[in-house]
Amino acid sequence: MAWQVCLTLSLAAYYGIATGQYMATQAEQPSLPTVAKRSRGGWRPGRQNEAYLFLLPSLLGFLLFIVIPVLGSLALSLMRWNLLTPPQFIGLNNYIEIFTRDPLFIQAFGNTLFYAVTIVPLQLVAGLTVALALNQGIRGVKFYRLIYFMPVVSSVVAAALIFQWMFNRDFGIVSAVFWWLGDVTGLPIAPPDWLNSSAWAKPAVVLLTVWKNMGFTMVIYLAGLQSVPEELYDAAKVDGASPWQQLLNITLPMVSPTTFFLLIIQMIGAFQLFSEPFVMTRGTGGPAGATMSIVMYIYQAAFKYSQMGKASASAWVLFAFIFACTLVQNWLQRRWVHYETGEG
Repeated sequence: MAWQVCLTLSLAAYYGIATGQYMATQAEQPSLPTVAKRSRGGWRPGRQNEAYLFLLPSLLGFLLFIVIPVLGSLALSLMRWNLLTPPQFIGLNNYIEIFTRDPLFIQAFGNTLFYAVTIVPLQLVAGLTVALALNQGIRGVKFYRLIYFMPVVSSVVAAALIFQWMFNRDFGIVSAVFWWLGDVTGLPIAPPDWLNSSAWAKPAVVLLTVWKNMGFTMVIYLAGLQSVPEELYDAAKVDGASPWQQLLNITLPMVSPTTFFLLIIQMIGAFQLFSEPFVMTRGTGGPAGATMSIVMYIYQAAFKYSQMGKASASAWVLFAFIFACTLVQNWLQRRWVHYETGEG
């Protein structure tokens, strides 16, 4: 944050001036033999205050904008509050309600699971495929890398609006392909009503999300591929290994730490999906809640229905599920992730 940077620079300037004055004063005095005193942990007691002073801006920001809001949302999840009346303590009723008396939460949770199990594998496979292609010594490779990475830095709202037009049944370009195939083959091929169909709305959101984030996966995989030693491929070629065998026995094991990192990051991102379905469905999560994610549910509960306690409880359920999935993935990575140090 800007205020943290300014405060840190001010502290640095003050510390530099004070240190310069102190050194000038000491230079005027005759030097005396001194014995450096250190604490048990290796710290110099006279320099600890400066370290804490430089850490103060970040610590204040972390305390004010992360720790206090998180604890406040935990307390709020145990209350009923509509922003107009004083909060009322109701214990675990919010958690009980979203699991037993709110079918929309169960539907949103199921939609989020669908997003996670489809978006994450597709992004990993597509990103690795493009990274393998762009890791070759072809002409104009930098230009191609730029083209594939451009969706990452583009506006998600603009991209969602364009995809909303592309999937339009009447004049969208995707529907035009279906109509063209029907005319060419003579078969009754008709495009689905993507965004108005409960069966096809979620795949449309998945395609947009994969297109938007595939460039990030590609760049991370490129970094992992370029760190694989060429000697391994040379030895495999001498032994007569085919390109497919090199991919399975060298490339995939060597980039498994990169795959594990991307798996965790993209799984968290899929569980927190919001902008893509929100813009494509104009904030409704329709049709009939078919595209609503948990984060959209939290947004509507808090800012549309003013159920702050219920929204906070839903957020903590999402946090608990993401935390549990991360722990499971961290435990499973011992079986398939291979590190150069021999771990895994």
